[in-house]
Amino acid sequence: MNLDLPELLGSRSLAVLVLTSVRLSALVIIAPFFSSRAIPLRLRTVLALGFTLLLHPVALAHAAATVEVTPATILDEALIGFAIGLGAALFVGAAEMAGDVMAIQSGLSGAAVLDPNTSISLPVVGQFMQLFTIVLLLAANAHLVMLDSVAVSLREFPTGMTLNPTAGFAAMLDAGGALFVLGIRFAAPVIAAILITNVALAILTRAAPQLNVLSVAFPLQIGVGLFVLAMAVPFIAGTFSHWSADYDVLITRMIGPLASGGR
Repeated sequence: MNLDLPELLGSRSLAVLVLTSVRLSALVIIAPFFSSRAIPLRLRTVLALGFTLLLHPVALAHAAATVEVTPATILDEALIGFAIGLGAALFVGAAEMAGDVMAIQSGLSGAAVLDPNTSISLPVVGQFMQLFTIVLLLAANAHLVMLDSVAVSLREFPTGMTLNPTAGFAAMLDAGGALFVLGIRFAAPVIAAILITNVALAILTRAAPQLNVLSVAFPLQIGVGLFVLAMAVPFIAGTFSHWSADYDVLITRMIGPLASGGR
């Protein structure tokens, strides 16, 4: 990759720099931990600019012969960056959804706290699952994997390439279904345990009508839910041991249709 000074300072290089910054900015807006409110907006801007300068030589070496900054090319670049960040955000969203479902099933949905990342109130279990997943992703170098995915996308989908945003939007909506599948998969042990507990309580109520089931049901549901969650946490963590393969499949499903036929 040999780039001389005139090429780096030319109008084509400037256009590639602007469009690459759009791709990286879209990633920073949606990706986990990069988009956290705990990170000041100025720092996120610096991160996006730093990543842009870091990957600019790669983008320039593989860019189309003619690159123009137009609303269409800006939309294309934003969609690619958004898809790369969304692929990782789906895992965090799935864990948060699983925590919400587990809280509702076990009777802990009333215990909500303010989430500093989103500024909305979440059940305690949902916030625990969200933070737990973010820690797992950081431990698995998810931030580096996402940047590497951007570098790969600059080679596979060069800046200035004509894309199909309509197909890209449809693919992102379709991939969003993975959030519900993963969420139910994470919450399945607790849901099953609570269901068995409720069936047992129903049978016990029929066998002993004088039993005050309301005084027993809530403590028992909470205890069973927390116990099963504690048992399931290592297995949930184990699913992230090969998360990068699932992540590659997700972003391929979202980015691949962008190149189908252009506009």
